[in-house]
Parts: sequence; structure tokens; C-alpha cells
Amino acid sequence: MSGSDLAQLQMFAQIDELVRRLSEWANDQTAWEPLIQSRAMIRRLLARVETLKIRLEAPLVVATFGGTGTGKSALVNALVGQECTTTGRQRPTTRQPVLIAHSSTELEAFGLPLDEFEIVRRDTEALRDILLVDCPDPDTSDDATQGSNLERLRRLLPHCDVLIYTSTQQKYRSARVVDELGQAATGCRLIFVQTHADIDEDIRDDWRKQLQPAYEVPDVFFIDSLRALEEQTAGQRPSGDFSRLQDLLGSRLAASERVQIRRANLIDLMQDALDHCRTQLAPDWPGVQQLEAILEEQRSKLTNVMSIRLRDELKLSMNLWERRLLGAVTQIWGFSPFSSMLRLYNGLGSLIASASLYRARSSAQLALIGALQGTRWLTARRKQKEAEDHLDRLSSCGLDDSVLRESQLVVAGYVHEAKLDMALVENRTIDGLRGDAAVVEEQFLGDASRRIDAIINDLASKKSGLLTRLWYEFLFLAYVGFVLFRIGSNFFYDSMVNSESILSIDFYVPAGVFFVLWSGLLVMMFTRRLRRGLSARIDVLANELAQSRVSSGLFPELESACRQVQRQREQLDALSSRTSDLRHQIAISPGLGAPSISVEPSLAVHPGE
Repeated sequence: MSGSDLAQLQMFAQIDELVRRLSEWANDQTAWEPLIQSRAMIRRLLARVETLKIRLEAPLVVATFGGTGTGKSALVNALVGQECTTTGRQRPTTRQPVLIAHSSTELEAFGLPLDEFEIVRRDTEALRDILLVDCPDPDTSDDATQGSNLERLRRLLPHCDVLIYTSTQQKYRSARVVDELGQAATGCRLIFVQTHADIDEDIRDDWRKQLQPAYEVPDVFFIDSLRALEEQTAGQRPSGDFSRLQDLLGSRLAASERVQIRRANLIDLMQDALDHCRTQLAPDWPGVQQLEAILEEQRSKLTNVMSIRLRDELKLSMNLWERRLLGAVTQIWGFSPFSSMLRLYNGLGSLIASASLYRARSSAQLALIGALQGTRWLTARRKQKEAEDHLDRLSSCGLDDSVLRESQLVVAGYVHEAKLDMALVENRTIDGLRGDAAVVEEQFLGDASRRIDAIINDLASKKSGLLTRLWYEFLFLAYVGFVLFRIGSNFFYDSMVNSESILSIDFYVPAGVFFVLWSGLLVMMFTRRLRRGLSARIDVLANELAQSRVSSGLFPELESACRQVQRQREQLDALSSRTSDLRHQIAISPGLGAPSISVEPSLAVHPGE
């Protein structure tokens, strides 16, 4: 297999892959109205692509295109070398399109609406590689109504591979013809011909300026079709630009060039359709981006409100968490002077109740003190239960209906502006919104108590390191050591050596008071440090809980639709970029024009198709 054959197979494989990706994109679901319209266009494009692929090696369909009286029929006769159609310069002569084909050509394979043509068979060599079509005029006074000249033309043009665009000195500025060409040229190669060379001035330079930059115009032919037909009838070789036109058609439209031309037409058609889709989506895309920003803003707002409420709910049990944290710290430190003081502080209530038992002098007093202790125990259990209830209420701590309804109304307006399906937001009831706002992942809620325990254990470990322990133990023992030193010095040295009196109760009472104050100060400093760390961690926990509640927002389906629109738009951009790369890889046949890729794309699917 030759290198050119391999290159052609590779190109076909790339086109097949592009068509497959286009088909997947067109069949993907979307809730965005502009994308729905674009997908419908791509599906129609793919139907036409399949037709072009089937006809890759069939003779090319060459049609004449131009305004009334521009000599289309005369040019067809000259190209065939025989009279095939009726000519006329002043009024539209061609009402029904005329199809001129070789006698051996099977027309059924082209997918043409043959019942709408006047079919003419000729055995000339010029028709072995092409089918010639004499088209109706696009600039008649008819509208594109059923059965009109213009409506027949629009149905016919999508089947053509090459358009010979004819014009004259009087017609080349016709806006209506140029508009129709803009719709017809996509997916076709173009040949530009100025006719009536026998009576008109040469306007090719000005015509080329009119055509650029919308079209690539490699050449413009200036011919006299009637003279060319007379020369051929007389057995002479046509002279002038008509001879060059024959050479172009004979070489560039021959069997060896069919695949290249149709392949280039196919890529042009796909490029134009994709660019048109992107152009159609561009004005409405900011609306989708704004909607995404509003959804994020609403989610952030709801998260903040939820976080505050959850934090307040958690902090209702702050005293319980503090006692558990202090107990965890003393458990880590074991028995030491300052640790014992922390244990005393943490169990002060129980200690006082226990000490009161020693004051009982009768069975009635003992029963009363036991009742008070039982009440204290029940109160502690109640607080523990309330703390657990606070955790359980995290699953039902929702938002006010007014907040939810406000969010729904705000989002609905942006959904309408973005042209997304309004059902995504209108079908959301208050109960549904409330449910989405209050839903927390079951495993996360089930582990809420465990999360508190983990926070307490982590803080106990971090806030009670060796340096911290040594520092507080040193501060606590410094006072105790000072007092013991003062007492020992007084008893062993001052009283025995210097005969001073032993310290009286006036020393011990203030020393005890200052001991209590000093111990309380150290305990307060240490517990305050623990409290700050616990409060910060509870804030983080509340924020995590709030984020888990509204992680998908109040409108999860709407957010999913926005992400899908973003993904589909990116896929469209990627497909357009890939198609553009393929277009640059495929060489356009010299002498044949085409729509320029630098201009804004026109409609890829013809109105009559």
C-alpha cells in the first residue's frame, strides 16, 4: 500500500472519529435551550454527512448559481458542448431545475429528488466525471413558499459539491444573490465566472473585492458562453478563459480529485456548523455563568447561616465538653501536684457533697444529704442527656421558610435569564428545599459524638505537652516550695538558732488564702487555654457540618445542569478546534474557491434541507 493510500486512510479514520464524537455530543441530554437548538442542527448535519460519505467516489454534482439573466443555462450548454437547456438574458428562463448527466450514470445513488428535475442525458466526455445542474434563479420576486422557485433552489443546493457562481456587470452587486450564496456555499467548492464577455466590461477586480474576505477567490473567469458553444459546434477548441475553465473542470473535478473535494466539503460543512453553534451559544453563556455565581453565593449564604446555628447548638454543651477535656488532660498527666489540683477543681461539686456526709449527725441528716447527692447526680445525667440531644438536633436544625423561599425566587430569575429549564427550580417545593437544607450524611451525623470525643482527645494531647506540664507544675510548686521553705527555715533555723518564735496562725491563714488564690489563678489560666482551643475546634466542626448540609446546594439538579452545560460547551470548543485542524490538513484544490474560515459562520444547514 502506497504512502498516499495510508495517508488517505488515516484522514478517513480521523473524520470517522470526529463524526462519532459529534454524534455523541448531539445525543447528550441538556436542559439549556441554546444547546437544544444546536444539537438539533448537528443531528441534521450528521444526516447530510452520511450522504456525503456514501457519495465519496461518485461523480461530482456541479451546479450553476447566479442571478436572473446571468447566463447560467448558456454556460451549461457550452460546458456540455450541446444545446441542453433554454437560454434567456432578460427574464428567469429556468423554472424547473435541469439535471444533465451521462447516459451511463446511475442517478439513484446521489440521493437527489429526481422527480423535481428535468433530466437530460448526453454522451459527451465532459459528463463522465460530473453531473451538471442548471439551477433556478435565487433573485426572483418569489418568496420561499412551498413550490416556489426559491424554495426548490434551497432544497437542491445541499446536494451539490461544486457551485459555478455566475454574474454580470449588472448583477455582481446583487445583495439577494450574495445572501443566498452565503447559505449555499457551505460544504461546496466555488468557481467564479463573469459571463457576457461579448457585451460587458471586465469587472473581475471589483467583484473579487466584493467577495473578499468572505470567500477565498483563487481565480475569476471572464467568458462568452454563446461564442464557446459556437466554436465547439464548429469543431474548434474554445478560446479565451472558457478554455481555462474547461481545463479546470477536466483536471480538478476528475475521478482522481473527487474524494479530495468531497472530503474538503465535508470538513467545511462540519466546521461551519460547529462555528455557528458556538456563535449561537456565546450571547447566552454569560447568563449561565451568572447563574453559577448566584448558586455559589446562595450556598455560601446558607452555609454561614447554618454554621452559626450549628455552632450555637454545639456550644450549649460547652461546660460538659470542658469538663471532659479537663478530665482527659488529668488522665494523660496522671498523679502530680498540679494534676491533683485540676482533678480537685473538676470534681469540686462531688467533693463538697462527699465532705458533707461527715457532717451528718443523724439518720435524717444522712438521708437529706443522700437526696441532695442523688439530685446532683440526676442533674449531671440530665446535662449529659441534653448534650446528646444537642448532637441529635443537628440533624433537624434547618432554615426558616422565608430564607428558603427567598433563595428560590432569586435563583428562578437567573434561571430564566440563562435560558435553562425552569422546571429545575419551579418544581422545588418548600418541603423539598427544607429537606435538602437539613440533610446531613448519615455516617457523618452518626459519628458526631465520636467527632467531639476525637476533638477532646486531640486537644488534650496537644494542650498538655511536656513543656506545658513542666511550666504549670513549676509555677504551682514554686509557691508551695516557698511556703515550705519559709516554715522549715522558721522551725529549724530561726527558732533553734536565733531563738525566734515559731510562726503563728497569722502566717498560715494568709498563706492558705494565697495558696487557694494562686492555685485558682493557675487553674483558670490553664482551663482558659483549653477553652479557647475547644471553642475554635467547635467552630470548625460547625462549619464542616454546615458545609456537608449544603454541599450540593438547595438546587442540586440545577447545579448539575450547569456543570453539564459547561462540559458540553467545552466539548463543542474541542470539536471545533479539532475540525479546524483537519481543515488545515486537507489541501484545497487549486483554482477552486471556498468560504473563508476567518469570517463569522453562516447557517450550516440550508433552510430548504
